Amino acid sequence: MRRVIACCVMISCLSLSGALAQGRNVRLAKKIVGAWRLVAVEGQPPGLPGFYDHPTGLIVYDPSGTMSVQIANRTRRRKFAGGLAAGTQAEKAAAFDGYFSYYGTYAVDEAAGTVTHDVQDSSYPDLRGRHHVRWVEFQGDDRMVLIPREDGKGGTVARKDATYRLYWERVK
Repeated sequence: MRRVIACCVMISCLSLSGALAQGRNVRLAKKIVGAWRLVAVEGQPPGLPGFYDHPTGLIVYDPSGTMSVQIANRTRRRKFAGGLAAGTQAEKAAAFDGYFSYYGTYAVDEAAGTVTHDVQDSSYPDLRGRHHVRWVEFQGDDRMVLIPREDGKGGTVARKDATYRLYWERVK
């Protein structure tokens, strides 16, 4: 009988701890929901030195678990000399090189302090189906820092060694 009671108590505790962890995930998931404007970038994406030159961007997390991000380099983006439909190959290549975007779903892991972006499609086709894991830090309610875990070589960077950060401010 004691074993049955002990087993019931253990199952209840595990269920409760799972529910509490899920509650923490919901809190972080609710905190990141919204539109965020890119205000600063610290460091460079691993494997892409010199990628950012006065970047601007927007990341959106909706309550259903869908996200999208767009980042452009302001100084590299030039209008096509012949108009919108008449860009030369060089103008189109420059426009592509100065713009990055993807969309998909996201999942929050409160215990790890991360958000994972599951990329459905991207301006870079090679990113389809990838999982981009970001550590999440908040500086108040309206400033979020995302720190990519990827090292640019197929591996990960330890958080203490991460030097690349994207600073986002809530759009109001």
